[in-house]
Amino acid sequence: MADNLPSEFDVVVIGTGLPESIIAAACSRSGQRVLHVDSRQYYGGNWASFSFSGLLSWIKENQKTADPCEGNTRWEELILENEEGIPLNKADQTIQHVEDFCYASQDLAEDVEEAGALPKAPASVASASSEVIEEVSGTPEAEEKCFPLEDRPSGTKDEETFPDSAAGSEPECTADHEAVEVTSLGEKPCDNVTPGQSVQEVENNEAASIVEAAAEPRKITYSQIVKEGRRFNIDLISKLLYSRGLLIDLLIKSNVSRYAEFKNVTRILAFREGRVEQVPCSRADVFNSKQLTMVEKRMLMKFLTFCLDYEQHPDEYQGHKDSKFSDYLKTQKLTPNLQHFILHSIAMVPEADCYTIDGLKATQKFLQCLGRYGNTPFLFPLYGQGEIPQCFCRMCAVFGGVYCLRHPVQCLVVDKETRRCKAVIDHFGQRISASYFVVEDSYFSEETCANVSYRQISRAVLITDRSILKASSDQQISILTVPPMEPGQPAVCLIELCSSTMTCMKNTYLVHLTCSSIKTAKEDLEPVVGQLFSESTETESEGAGEGQKPQILWSVYFNMRDSSGVDRTSYANLPPNIYVCSGPDNALGNDCAVKQAEAIFQEMFPSEEFCPPPPNPEDIIYDGDGTQPEDPGFGNPSETNPETLPEKSTEESERPSEE
Repeated sequence: MADNLPSEFDVVVIGTGLPESIIAAACSRSGQRVLHVDSRQYYGGNWASFSFSGLLSWIKENQKTADPCEGNTRWEELILENEEGIPLNKADQTIQHVEDFCYASQDLAEDVEEAGALPKAPASVASASSEVIEEVSGTPEAEEKCFPLEDRPSGTKDEETFPDSAAGSEPECTADHEAVEVTSLGEKPCDNVTPGQSVQEVENNEAASIVEAAAEPRKITYSQIVKEGRRFNIDLISKLLYSRGLLIDLLIKSNVSRYAEFKNVTRILAFREGRVEQVPCSRADVFNSKQLTMVEKRMLMKFLTFCLDYEQHPDEYQGHKDSKFSDYLKTQKLTPNLQHFILHSIAMVPEADCYTIDGLKATQKFLQCLGRYGNTPFLFPLYGQGEIPQCFCRMCAVFGGVYCLRHPVQCLVVDKETRRCKAVIDHFGQRISASYFVVEDSYFSEETCANVSYRQISRAVLITDRSILKASSDQQISILTVPPMEPGQPAVCLIELCSSTMTCMKNTYLVHLTCSSIKTAKEDLEPVVGQLFSESTETESEGAGEGQKPQILWSVYFNMRDSSGVDRTSYANLPPNIYVCSGPDNALGNDCAVKQAEAIFQEMFPSEEFCPPPPNPEDIIYDGDGTQPEDPGFGNPSETNPETLPEKSTEESERPSEE
C-alpha cells in the first residue's frame, strides 16, 4: 500500500467504476492533478470482471456480514475545531442474496489450482510520468489480429502509450488504429502461453486439442473449470455497446478504443411459444427468413422504414402518444409474430409501461445502429465489460493520474464556514486536500443515504455446456429478451457468450441474465432458467435430440443495488464540490454512465472540453522556441504521408464475418 502520497491534488476520485473512471480520465486529460483510489483490490467496482477463482473469492466476501463503518473512527481525532467529517463505508453493501450452485461432477482434488495463477502483488501507487503503476488489466491478454473500422476521429494519431514498465503488464492488442477494433468471429484469438513453453510445445498442444475436439466431447467437470479458471472473465454487470451509442462515440473521440477490442453480437434471439428462434435484423435477413411469410416480410419492412424517420410523419402516431407501444403495434395491422419481434427483440422495451414515443425511439435507435460494424447493433468487449473502466484508467495514467487500490478513505473533511469539502483522510491518517471530490455512491454511509430510495437488479451467471440455439458455428454471441411469464414480472435480458470472446473456456458458454428485482435474484430468474436450461446432474444419453436443453455446470445468483436516477438532494448535507457517481443501471447500454460522467465533468470544469482527442505528433513542440528539428534527409522521399494512406473501404471494413 502507498503510505506516502502527495498531500495535494486538484481532483480526488473514490471508486473505479465506469463513470468515475471516465471522469478521472477526462480530468487528467485536461491537465488536472488526479488521485484515483479504491478500497477494493480490483478495478471496476460493480463493473468489474473476474476469473473463476476471483469470482469465488468475491462470492465468499459478499456472503459475509460486515459492519460497513468498522474501523473508521480514527479520523475523528484528526478533525480540527472548524471542521466536520463525513464518514465513508469501509465495506461494500451493494450486493445481497448471493447464492452459488455447482451442477458439474465435483471430482475436485485439493491440489487442483487455477492454471497460470499469479501470486497477488501488493498495491502500488505511481503516476504515469514517474513511478510504476499497478497493472490496470485484470487478465493476461494475447495479441491477435485486429481489423480497423471506419468512423474515425479526424487528425488523431496514436503517440501516447501506456507505460511499458507497468507492473505485471501482459501483451495487449493495442494496435495503432484510430477507431474501435472489432475482431471477426472467424479469427480465433491466441491462447495464453505458459512461461517457458516452446513454440513446438504450443503447436503440439494445439494439434492435440484439435484431435481431442474431433473425438467425442467429454463431460466437463468442476475441476476442469477451476483449472481453466483464468480463461473466464465473468462480468458483475452484463451490458452491450450500441454501435452508435454514447460510449462508442466517446471511445473513438478520446482514442481510448486503442486499449480494447470488440466483437459483433452475431444473433438476436426471441423466445416465443416455448421456442428460441433467431430474429431477422437486416433487410437481407428479413427476406431470407423462413420464419416469416412474404406478407409478414413486407409488413415488417414497411413498419421499420417508417420508424427510421417517424418524426417526419407525426400523423401516424400523434393519436397514440398516450397509448402503450404494444397497443400501438396492434393498430398497425402487424401479425402477433411481428408484434412480438418488434416489442421484445428490436425495441427491447417493457410491454407493461412503455408508451408509443419511447417504443418508436427505441426501435429507431436499434435501426440506426445496424450495419455500422456488423449485422446487429451491438458490440461486446473482449475479456468482458470490466475492460472498459480499465481502459479509461489507462488514459488517466497516461496523462499523469495516480492510482491506489486497497486504499480505503476514512472520511471527507468539510469546512464548517464555507461548507465545502477541503480534504480526505485515508486509512493511514494522511490528509489529502483537493478542490473537487468524486465519490461512488456505495462509499457513503447509511446516515448520508438515509433518505435515498434504491432500486435493485437481479443477476444470474451460468456456465453451460452448449448454446441455447444450435447453429453451424459454435462461436455465437447472442442476446435474448424473455417476456414476463406472468403479469407483474419483469422481462429478463439474456446474453450468451462463447469462448472466442475470451470470457469462458473452450466447449462452454457464459450466460448472463438480468432483470429488475421483485424478490431475490434466484426467485426472479429461476423460472426463466428452468425454461431454457437443465440443472440435471445425471449423465445425458447420447444423441438426446435437437430439443435438448443446455446443461448448467455452475451458477451464481445475486442482487445488486441500482443507484442510478437518485437525485443529489436525497443525500444528506453533501457539500457542493462533492459529486456522486451511481453504480450500474439496469439498461442494456452504457448511456447513463457516460451522460453522468460528462455532466459532472462539465459542472467542475465548464470551460474544458470533455475527453478531447490526443494531440497529433505534428503538433508536439520539441524544443523551447517551438520549432521542430530539421529533416536529416534519411527518409524515403517517395514515402506516403500516413494520413493519406488508403484505408479499407466502409464496405470492406464493415462486412460481417462469415463462419
